Amino acid sequence: MDKKNALRAGALAAGTTLMMLLMSSPALALTRDDGDDPGTGLSVIETLGLYVLAPIALFVVIAGLVMVLDRSKEEHRVTSRNIKTRPKADAKA
Repeated sequence: MDKKNALRAGALAAGTTLMMLLMSSPALALTRDDGDDPGTGLSVIETLGLYVLAPIALFVVIAGLVMVLDRSKEEHRVTSRNIKTRPKADAKA
């Protein structure tokens, strides 16, 4: 029964992928639409800044704000200093 379900799922995924590839033909990108006025392309530096450096900087800013504005109490944090273990029952005997 599992082989049938796996085969069915694989056929469905393959069929869906094939249909999406056929319907999104890159040849349609060559014809311009009315009112289409593309600007100049981005340089390599602009592309790296926009898609690599900006997200990293945003992550660093958000992480920094979370760490700076953290108002939780020290005793509520789980660290190696405040983990208390129960003494073993064998140690009493």
